[in-house]
Amino acid sequence: MKAWYLGLKFAFSYFSILPISFKNDVDLSTKEVLGSMLFFFPFVGLVLGLLTVVVYSLLEPLAWYGAVISALVYMMLYGFLHTEAVIDVADAIYASHSGKDAYAVIKDPTVGAMGVLWAGSFVLLKVAGILFLLIHQLFTPFIATLIVSRLALLVLFYTQTFKSSFASKLKDALTPKTFWSALVFFGTVGILLTSFKFIVLLIFAFLLALMITKFIKNKLGFVNGDVLGCTLESVEIVLFMLVSLLWV
Repeated sequence: MKAWYLGLKFAFSYFSILPISFKNDVDLSTKEVLGSMLFFFPFVGLVLGLLTVVVYSLLEPLAWYGAVISALVYMMLYGFLHTEAVIDVADAIYASHSGKDAYAVIKDPTVGAMGVLWAGSFVLLKVAGILFLLIHQLFTPFIATLIVSRLALLVLFYTQTFKSSFASKLKDALTPKTFWSALVFFGTVGILLTSFKFIVLLIFAFLLALMITKFIKNKLGFVNGDVLGCTLESVEIVLFMLVSLLWV
């Protein structure tokens, strides 16, 4: 039970900027803690979505301006973690075209112009998608999308081989029991939120995540945490479009 509690805290500590602290003697590297951390990853999306909706409800008198602020608050809440991954992946893909070592580029702390341009485009598309959903009062589909995108990443952890020691360790910690438990539990939550349209989102997201990851892997020759983050951003942007078509 303690491992699950630590995993819950670790999920919010790692995947958000919410203030979470641990005692110095706590070991977060055990398989049980890392596995429960991944189990709660979709829950992090649910909570960040709820906080975003609360912010928008307070700023709703500002109309579209309030929606833009709320969309950026969502991205701030996870520390632009996945947006940074878009920069790294874009830089690595363009560098690979000229024969450079893609892995060395993706690990370089500096950023290139193409990475910044791609990340800026992703931010604009994501803000526009969230703005549309908030203004049209599509709160539960918005939250469901944040759950789905993170479940899609669990599929990648379950199916991919990584060129990253930490990602590989997370993959080892994601046992079949943990993976299927997360899928069933958060799938049920999603259906309660949005009825069986959630299943459509889920299947589409899984296929899309696998396709995007395969495309990037073909370009770079490997999959690591940055590839996962870039995939999550891509999936969420496309899902916002799909949700708009299904619910409006």
